[in-house]
Amino acid sequence: MADQIPLYPVRSSAAAAHRKRAAYYSAAGPGSGAEWPSRYQLEDESAHLDEMPLMMSEEGFENDESDYHTLPRARTARRRRGLERFVCGGWKLLCTSCCDWLVNICQRKRELKARTVWLGCPEKCEEKHPRNSIKNQKYNIFTFIPGVLYEQFKFFLNLYFLVVSCSQFVPALKIGYLYTYWAPLGFVLAVTIMREAIDEFRRFQRDKEVNSQLYSKLTVRGKVQVKSSDIQVGDLIIVEKNQRIPSDMVFLRTSEKAGSCFIRTDQLDGETDWKLKVAVSCTQRLPALGDLFSISAYVYAQKPQLDIHSFEGTFTREDSDPPIHESLSIENTLWANTIVASGTVIGVVIYTGKETRSVMNTSNPKNKVGLLDLELNQLTKALFVALVALSVVMVTLQGFVGPWYRSLFRFLLLFSYIIPISLRVNLDMGKAAYGWMIMKDESIPGTVVRTSTIPEELGRLVYLLTDKTGTLTQNEMVFKRLHLGTVSYGADTMDEIQGHLRNPCPQMQSQAGGNNASSTPPRKAQSSAPKVRKSVSSRVHEAVKAIALCHNVSPVYESRAGVGGEAEYAEADQDFSDGNRTYQAASPDEVALVQWTESVGLTLVSRDLGSVQLRTPSGQIQTYCILQMFPFTSESKRMGVIVRDESTAEITFYMKGADVAMSSIVQYNDWLEEECGNMAREGLRTLVVAKRALTEEQYQDFESRYSQAKLSIHDRALKVAAVVESLERQMELLCLTGVEDRLQADVRPTLELLRNAGIKIWMLTGDKLETATCIAKSSHLVSRTQDIHIFRPVTNRGEAHLELNAFRRKHDCALVISGDSLEVCLKYYEHELAELACQCPAVVCCRCSPTQKARIAKLLQHHTGKRTCAVGDGGNDVSMIQAADCGIGIEGKEGRQASLAADFSVTQFRHIGRLLMVHGRSSYKRSAALGQFVMHRGLIISTMQAVFSSVFYFASVPLYQGFLMVGYATIYTMFPVFSLVLDQDVKPETAMLYPELYKDLTKGRSLSFKTFLVWVLISIYQGGILMYGALLLFESEFVHVLAISFTALILTELLMVALTIRTWHWLMAVAEVLSLGCYVASLAFLNEYFDVAFITTVTFVWKVSAITMVSCLPLYVLKYLKRKLSPPSYTKLTS
Repeated sequence: MADQIPLYPVRSSAAAAHRKRAAYYSAAGPGSGAEWPSRYQLEDESAHLDEMPLMMSEEGFENDESDYHTLPRARTARRRRGLERFVCGGWKLLCTSCCDWLVNICQRKRELKARTVWLGCPEKCEEKHPRNSIKNQKYNIFTFIPGVLYEQFKFFLNLYFLVVSCSQFVPALKIGYLYTYWAPLGFVLAVTIMREAIDEFRRFQRDKEVNSQLYSKLTVRGKVQVKSSDIQVGDLIIVEKNQRIPSDMVFLRTSEKAGSCFIRTDQLDGETDWKLKVAVSCTQRLPALGDLFSISAYVYAQKPQLDIHSFEGTFTREDSDPPIHESLSIENTLWANTIVASGTVIGVVIYTGKETRSVMNTSNPKNKVGLLDLELNQLTKALFVALVALSVVMVTLQGFVGPWYRSLFRFLLLFSYIIPISLRVNLDMGKAAYGWMIMKDESIPGTVVRTSTIPEELGRLVYLLTDKTGTLTQNEMVFKRLHLGTVSYGADTMDEIQGHLRNPCPQMQSQAGGNNASSTPPRKAQSSAPKVRKSVSSRVHEAVKAIALCHNVSPVYESRAGVGGEAEYAEADQDFSDGNRTYQAASPDEVALVQWTESVGLTLVSRDLGSVQLRTPSGQIQTYCILQMFPFTSESKRMGVIVRDESTAEITFYMKGADVAMSSIVQYNDWLEEECGNMAREGLRTLVVAKRALTEEQYQDFESRYSQAKLSIHDRALKVAAVVESLERQMELLCLTGVEDRLQADVRPTLELLRNAGIKIWMLTGDKLETATCIAKSSHLVSRTQDIHIFRPVTNRGEAHLELNAFRRKHDCALVISGDSLEVCLKYYEHELAELACQCPAVVCCRCSPTQKARIAKLLQHHTGKRTCAVGDGGNDVSMIQAADCGIGIEGKEGRQASLAADFSVTQFRHIGRLLMVHGRSSYKRSAALGQFVMHRGLIISTMQAVFSSVFYFASVPLYQGFLMVGYATIYTMFPVFSLVLDQDVKPETAMLYPELYKDLTKGRSLSFKTFLVWVLISIYQGGILMYGALLLFESEFVHVLAISFTALILTELLMVALTIRTWHWLMAVAEVLSLGCYVASLAFLNEYFDVAFITTVTFVWKVSAITMVSCLPLYVLKYLKRKLSPPSYTKLTS
């Protein structure tokens, strides 16, 4: 019912959904069953949800209290005043309609539809499908120059420079030389265009390399080679081992005898485990490869979707009698960008190009702009307003004489130095310097800066979104604990298990007592007492056998040198050499369990779709026939297998799963819950293992019901689950296992450092909920004392409403939510979810698709306005990395895709701490100081120009011309000002030791309107002193005013740099001396501006010294007093 509720009240009822949801909540647990039905009876009218605020209590929900009349914002927003609504709404509608029409004309987006694909017949496709080419380029040959120029001139600063520079082509407005305006602007544009061109060419080369890969295409005439970009829907493509799958395909045949193969999906979902894929049985049974063209068959595939974990389709062979129909699921698919790990596969292409799962889950890269650049853009707008105001004042005081508009333009150009053109040049050079420093830091070797425009972002982060597998963890599982109820085995007592297994499994209780007496501690002696109680030895045998059988692991034997590919997988009687065997499975937990059983003596030597072979410590081979397999799903949280022992014909149902799922299935016990809690506190991933013996009659009955359920068209999943659940009753609890996922080096201290720095950490993973929660605890992302709220699965609006209410009542607890529930909440309650989640100390999102990861990054940016950072190491993290304000890629086992797409690339997670605390801090602080100082340099000379013009009857005549202006912004002051990129307020060791210092950076106090205003006041004071002082002290000739004021100006700038510096570097001193030397040396060549005879007199020296002293000394005194009376927080740490 509630899943169809619009945002406005609609009177309707949906009884079916009502019953379904009531049934769902009736299983909520003890004590809650009685409450849910009454709650849903009150919800028969859908309007009830809309007239209810999300904040209301559960009692209000149940009692239908009349106090709550608050309406959602969506409805309140519609209450607009009549005229305002008509004007604003009409104008907005007109603009939107025009934009939509233009977009539709330029970029006609096809509607995605389900399709029927005939095997090997692309020409039979009813519709045209996209080309199978990969395109990561931002521009093409026609849009490159316009696109790059647009990206540059969309910033007010650059647009302003362009207008000012173009104005110099008008003779009436010309002030000085053209090169003084065009040279800096041309330099900035040339550097930007070259950088973009190099990046674009690299992207083009990478795309060309992928699109040119050759594949074998099966045709009626045999095999032909075809480029990846020329593959079409309906083609039969052969993919060899270790080759990339070029497009989304349905798996038809394999060279493997078992009819299945493994694929690596690390670039799709981020998980390094191999996934088992099964060929369509109808085509796998065909005698030869060419027979695929002798049959008339087609695949019906659902429309292209984002979800990489699901697929629905059917395979139909028409030319058999009766026609063969097979249902297709995710296990019959081969998604593009995955790698074939075993054998050779043949598939029919169903989706190409933009419609493949991998491309649909990849977002287009955006041009990232740092917060500091946006803040400076705002300040330049404020400066422009000041510039216009000052020019208008000058023209007004002039009395609007003559062509006043020309005077206004000339004043605008005279004061244009208020917004210095060198600002972008200095900042871009500074960013390049920060990048060089990061890459040269020996403490974080291997770090690469790929986006040099945003190093300051590293100092402003509030949210850190991190992947789990390969980022926080090494994805290496180690078996740590086996618990049998009365006895627990750890790493140091595994030899006892080996001892039990070396003894033959006791068939009789009396024998068991004898076998056990010597090898077990005295406290276990009771185990041989009553006949219901089994001996420890027999329980160990059963537990280890269950672990060795209940899994989806396949042993893989690599081909020896000199052995052809055909013989790679040998017959069952092959010599299974242990050194040549590797295990592959859909989960590293599974591999860890099977490797452990091998280490204690029970080895998995062979497995196919129908049988499993184990080797005992004595070398005997035991064969088991696999009757049924129930794979793990996120809903069931368990997996099972029914096997028949070939030697005894006994049928056993083995099952293992999460404790939450298994506790209600196994027989009553008093230790499981407590031990699961103990292992979880140690950071171990727990699995409960159980079994049930079946008679032949019980199995045959189950098998008939199971087959019937699998063929049903409607509610197939529910019916299958119901049949399987009929077996899951009163199962015998065998053991509890504990597996550790090793964390990356120094993950815990790094996460603690980031938390202390005020950064909120969210973990977004494609892994299971239990695994994600476990890693969150073991990595201390969630502290041990902290509560965890696991967001229950929700499928519609009503359930989301209830669950958000339940979550709102929790305080200071971490949130764990699955991707499906997140999708529902974002659809109906995006603002509320964001508000609640942002208050949590930590958030874990599991089963996240790549697109959802990117959506969460955008959600945080949109709702909080804070800066986000995304950290990942796999192809599935690329969208999140590109969506975040700052992306960090880790070069790991999952390839370099994330690292290449990121703004910064590191080799280990622990390097992020130093990257943010030290380099993020330095980059932001230095750029803030540099930006404000360059503005000060422009403001001071504009103030002097204003004073000069006002004294000389508001004439629009430049004070300094030609080389003086160019020299002032370059060789005379450039080196000392740029040396501010070497300044640091605290030492790197202190920044790492006290991460709390980072919190101040996120408030943006180093560059704000307050600090900017201080610099404006300093500039006005100094500019006024310099100009008025020179005018007061000049005797007869105007040229003396120029000489005195300009020299005092240069000295003032050099002294102000010295005043701004917090920690001196030897290069800073060199820059000061060098600049002063350059100025003194150039005085000999400035005859056209200065009187050389005058500047060598004592009068000149004392006048310049006096003016400089008056302009700088008060500021030095104020700085000293401020340091003494109100020192910054970091000085307390360094003293």
